[in-house]
Amino acid sequence: MTLNLDHLRSFAEVIDSGSFSAAAERLGLTQPAVSLQIRQLERRLGVRLIERVARRATPTPAGTELLEHARRIEAAVEDAMHAMAGHHQGISGRVGMGTGATACIHLLPPLLGELHRAFPALEVQVSTGNTAQFVKAVEDNRLDLALVTLPVSSRSLQVTPVLEDEFVAIFAETDASSVAAAPTPEALAERPMVVFEAHTNTRQLIDDWFLQVGLRPKPTMELGSIEAIKEMVAAGLGFGIVPAMAVAARRHRRGLRVLPLQPALSRTLAIVMRQDKPLNRGLQQVVQALRSLTPPAVESL
Repeated sequence: MTLNLDHLRSFAEVIDSGSFSAAAERLGLTQPAVSLQIRQLERRLGVRLIERVARRATPTPAGTELLEHARRIEAAVEDAMHAMAGHHQGISGRVGMGTGATACIHLLPPLLGELHRAFPALEVQVSTGNTAQFVKAVEDNRLDLALVTLPVSSRSLQVTPVLEDEFVAIFAETDASSVAAAPTPEALAERPMVVFEAHTNTRQLIDDWFLQVGLRPKPTMELGSIEAIKEMVAAGLGFGIVPAMAVAARRHRRGLRVLPLQPALSRTLAIVMRQDKPLNRGLQQVVQALRSLTPPAVESL
């Protein structure tokens, strides 16, 4: 059974105004048209909905119960119309994105702020984790896209490189030991190192930097957070190799000495999406913004 929304509205208006003529005037209809709608609604439901009491149209018991439902239906329709208006008039909706904690802290806030100011009705939900987690989430369509560290191997995903992020060596400011202005794997391999956790693309890139000259680092700690690595290094518990964006701002490198690596080491950040992912206007704006990313400028001391 289906109900005509216009008939429900006319029914509620008759009850609210107390007469068919007043309801017709409010609705911009003729009185016979309103009367016909009510009769059609009563026939559809098989019950009488309105009776006259002291010259006023009042609901029967069945009409009183229907009126409660009609109010809720009207509110739901208004909510739906409001939601659709956002899609019709501008960029709106929700985009689910995954990325690493470092990019979330040091790279994305300005971009997300600009998107919010430009498109207030667009909601970008960001979750943090590692590349393997987000590749699986995007493949399963639990996320719309992710910004991850390459390499990525998946036939179902479209991979778009967007940014080269250099790595740097960090030491405690209080570390008095001598170190070259651009330390090499040979100069660092014997030092205690606070390193990123194993089985991640970032860790593999760092290990490969040492392995290219046949060396392996000597981790004293393996941590899942670049911010935690920075704190441990500042406390004098070893050196670290971290993305340059994590120490670009002065406030993010307090207590640290930052040096470039020789040879240079970098990672590539890329957008990953399902190849068959429909691109609505909100998702298009997020992708466009990510493609324009540049590394944060290094603030001088």
